[in-house]
Amino acid sequence: MEELLKEIELRRTSFKTDGYSMSIGELVNLYENNEIIIRPEYQRLFRWSHGQKVKLIESIILGIPVPSIFVYQDDNGIWELVDGLQRVSTILQLFGVLKDTEPLELEGTKHIPSLEGFKWDNDDKDKELPSGLKLAIKRAKINLTIILSDSDKRAKFEVFQRLNTGGSNASNQEVRNNVMLMIKPEVYTWFNGLATNTDFLETLSLSDRLYDEQYHMELLLRFIALAHYDYNHKKDVGDYLDDINEDLLNNDTLDFAGIKANFDLTFSTLNSILGEKAFKKYNGTDFKGKFLESSYEAVSIGLSNNITTYNLPLENNIILNKIQNLYAEEVYNQTSGSGSNAKSRIPKLVPFAKAYFSK
Repeated sequence: MEELLKEIELRRTSFKTDGYSMSIGELVNLYENNEIIIRPEYQRLFRWSHGQKVKLIESIILGIPVPSIFVYQDDNGIWELVDGLQRVSTILQLFGVLKDTEPLELEGTKHIPSLEGFKWDNDDKDKELPSGLKLAIKRAKINLTIILSDSDKRAKFEVFQRLNTGGSNASNQEVRNNVMLMIKPEVYTWFNGLATNTDFLETLSLSDRLYDEQYHMELLLRFIALAHYDYNHKKDVGDYLDDINEDLLNNDTLDFAGIKANFDLTFSTLNSILGEKAFKKYNGTDFKGKFLESSYEAVSIGLSNNITTYNLPLENNIILNKIQNLYAEEVYNQTSGSGSNAKSRIPKLVPFAKAYFSK
């Protein structure tokens, strides 16, 4: 009991926050004075539809409370937006001050159909928001939670992750990507460079929806984890990938260049041999069907573990034969059949694949 209370008290003291209520007009002024920072990378990762933006403005006009904004205060008193990106960006876009973005043009809604075509400032004065309504919007209050600078240095990461996992529209990988940006942007730049590798993308054959959800980046993290780390079978795969994501950010001795070289060679080889068929099941005559996670894990990890032992590209045919014959292997079929899941599959499939692809 004493140890439990000690742990709780220790963690509580690492999160120092303050609550603050300000007008929307004040928030806009802070942005224009560079006293609140929105990293442009966040805007590229999270985007609301036009309808979602208009719905927020409608809520403000109708006096419906807007959820709190979370900011991190640095040693100079500057605020960095941690959560609430789209709410703040939408407000700034309405006012016409959001950098590199056209001013927001509203559309009619269920409750205010006459909003159609209105802007904050408009050459067509008949479609410019009335001055009284502008004042009401400027004076509307928004609540902020400020993570103070003397909090634990990882506090903003913890807050962001907990606010954006479980019941949110953000995928787990989108959250991990933003954590990278918060903690160590140079690691995100390295990671994103791998994720945009042409050979890698051409072998995946994913839907647009899965790309939007950053699934290809989760597959990249899965490759790095299974090829260069021991698998923790006691954890769910998502928690295991969170741990690997954290190690990428904190391990100063990690061989980033070596990981990249192995990744580049593995996927350039697979793309040259099979292209978009690389992770589809072989039916005896051709590779058909959809992308398979089990195939991705077996082929990419098995090959990467042995890639330097092959005389490439002269022995590409040997690799092709191994991939074709993989789908007749008992271990592959036992671990990748219906009802299988990654937590139970990976501890058996990955060691098998590493041995199977050896020369």
